[in-house]
Amino acid sequence: MAPMSTNQRILRTTRLASLILLFAVACGNLAAPTPIPTETAPEALIAAPAACTAVSSLDRESVLDTLNFPPFGEGDHMRGPQNAQVSFIEYGDFQCPFCAQLHSVLLELENRYPEELRVAFRHFPLIGSEEQPIHPKAALAMQASEAAANQGRFWEMHDLLFERLAEWTNLSDEDFDAWLLAAADELELDTAQFSADLHSQALTTQAQEAWLEGPDLEISTTPTLLINGLPYPGPLDVGSLDAIIQLELLPERQFHECPAFTIDQSLDYTATLYTEKGDIVIQLFPKIAPTAVNSFVFLAENDWFDGVTFHRVLPGFIAQAGDPTGTGYGGPGYSFSIEINSTLSFDRAGLLAMANSGPTANGSQFFITLGPAAHLNGGYTIFGEVLDGLQVVESLAARDPSQEAGLPPGDRILDVSIEAR
Repeated sequence: MAPMSTNQRILRTTRLASLILLFAVACGNLAAPTPIPTETAPEALIAAPAACTAVSSLDRESVLDTLNFPPFGEGDHMRGPQNAQVSFIEYGDFQCPFCAQLHSVLLELENRYPEELRVAFRHFPLIGSEEQPIHPKAALAMQASEAAANQGRFWEMHDLLFERLAEWTNLSDEDFDAWLLAAADELELDTAQFSADLHSQALTTQAQEAWLEGPDLEISTTPTLLINGLPYPGPLDVGSLDAIIQLELLPERQFHECPAFTIDQSLDYTATLYTEKGDIVIQLFPKIAPTAVNSFVFLAENDWFDGVTFHRVLPGFIAQAGDPTGTGYGGPGYSFSIEINSTLSFDRAGLLAMANSGPTANGSQFFITLGPAAHLNGGYTIFGEVLDGLQVVESLAARDPSQEAGLPPGDRILDVSIEAR
């Protein structure tokens, strides 16, 4: 299995409705090219820098213009800061068990991102028809939340309805009505006003209109989730949505042009990775892979790697890092071509190389080999080698994001220093 990095592809994908591709394009097996013999790199050989390109994202606004969803904030029930960088809009139904599950997920994410995430709830009660009802209590549950909203307690009723779904979903209509009045009393609402609003013509009509609006919005199921205005069809668990949030926040840190070429190829460069497990000292190869070294030095000097996790560690193969999101899908905002040198091959542990998803897709993700990997020859830039601290690399916590969910945090890089002599 080859190292993962999806810089340009994922930056584009996160701005389209098909965000689920983030979880489908992890990595693939590469055919092993003919092994390249290992020699000492000739000191006199100085390679020219490879091509670098700034990653341009698709225009989100042009995509939004093709959709029918009202803009965020128009009559929405919202919670979270107004200046949050990430917005979630849920089209939900209080009698939908999957919506109740998403409710728990969103509460967890709101706790994790109190300053970065804002959540809105829009009604899509699956009423159906008199002959074929879908969720027979969905309309009245929606009306209850709006009756509570008339007294400034929408979210309290919203939370209560989802958290106690098992209590009321199978009640008779009469018993559910009584249950709602008891819930209103528990929430210290004016129960007389609540009862009058609950069965008002205005809220009854509002529920029917919300149901009938679905075809115009091209939604038919609940929950339907929009992330920053775009439909998200992917998994709705905490880990998956946390990854999306991280990727949506990443542009604030990215660089949207290639770094200037500032290294001196006549000098010797070493990088020291200060990690939670100890220090890793690496000799860089500016003569052989000048663009990779220049980028690595640039990112290190701009604190890109500080706090970054070794998100993918496969014992005997590689330890991979360089993505601030920790998802394995993030990049620096630019990409550059591979730099292959015939004097180097993946024949031993301790080699530093660029991860990529294609020959022009190097970014910020790198890996250190933990053993020979001949099948990587010719496909990945080798731009350094561990001088000291290979035992630290070997001690990093094993993590395989492609095989496991809910992984514990990996070992972090605390800082990276560069020395040129």
